[in-house]
Amino acid sequence: MRRIEWPTLALIVTCYGLWALAGAWLWPVNPTLALALMAVMAALHSSLVHENLHGHPTRNRWVNEALVTLPLSLIYPYRRYKATHLAHHHDARLTDPFEDPESYYKARWTHDRMPRWLQSVLRINNTMVGRIILGPVLGAVGFLRQEALLLRADVPGVRLAWGLHVASLAPLLGLIWAFGIPLWLYVLAVVWPGLSLISIRTYAEHRWHDAPGGRTIIVERSPLSWLFLNNNLHIVHHQIPAAPWYDLPRLYNERRAHWQALNHDYVYASYWELFRAYALRQKEPVVHPVLYCHDLPRDPDTPPTDTPPASGQAA
Repeated sequence: MRRIEWPTLALIVTCYGLWALAGAWLWPVNPTLALALMAVMAALHSSLVHENLHGHPTRNRWVNEALVTLPLSLIYPYRRYKATHLAHHHDARLTDPFEDPESYYKARWTHDRMPRWLQSVLRINNTMVGRIILGPVLGAVGFLRQEALLLRADVPGVRLAWGLHVASLAPLLGLIWAFGIPLWLYVLAVVWPGLSLISIRTYAEHRWHDAPGGRTIIVERSPLSWLFLNNNLHIVHHQIPAAPWYDLPRLYNERRAHWQALNHDYVYASYWELFRAYALRQKEPVVHPVLYCHDLPRDPDTPPTDTPPASGQAA
């Protein structure tokens, strides 16, 4: 393991630098282009946060957190995303709506208690167009609702995470104000599109499969790979989460047949192939096909005896 991963460090500097350049210089000249560039950098920042919480680009977790501490997408505290995402990496529980904080599935008894309009919204959200448009809003609402419950219950670490997040928001909001960009416009034209770009990656990242390896996708090539830090090769990341983003293509190409066998050929050539197939059609049902608890099959018509934590949407 390298002590300092210079490509990642350079990308962090580039991300913040281009975002600041767009606000300070490009906004007065070409507001549309400035907001578009800031949205792309907000998406890249989300990918960098994901990279950092896995132990990159240094061996010091405090340094890694500090390097991405300014939250360009505003909503998600670093430490809360880290906690939920690392829980998501328990592959034996992937897609379980009670065990996997990033599952888009719902338990049948939870789904059946929802109002009909919400069931319809979730079905639309399971199309690719729906996920790109509605996903950021539903994800933020679900996440903030769950966080409010945790804050009220005073769950250890949650208040500290939000306190650090609010502190990091202060200089960022000050910069947005100094650029002259209205906050409402920043949310609509930067945060929402930035999270929409990330939702292209997360749309089909995981599916239900009997074998844990078969639950994680491979998208072999995409012009967005750089923006996603090669997490289109997602099975490689889940199997070797300590590998830096720039090593994932090499690791995949060296053992391509192995990875495809491991994930039971859950492989797409590109995101365009996914889009053509599922732009306006659900790829997965809203209701989870099978639920497991403590390694025993759950009866899908009977709620568990204890109350599980609410499921959040992927960030």
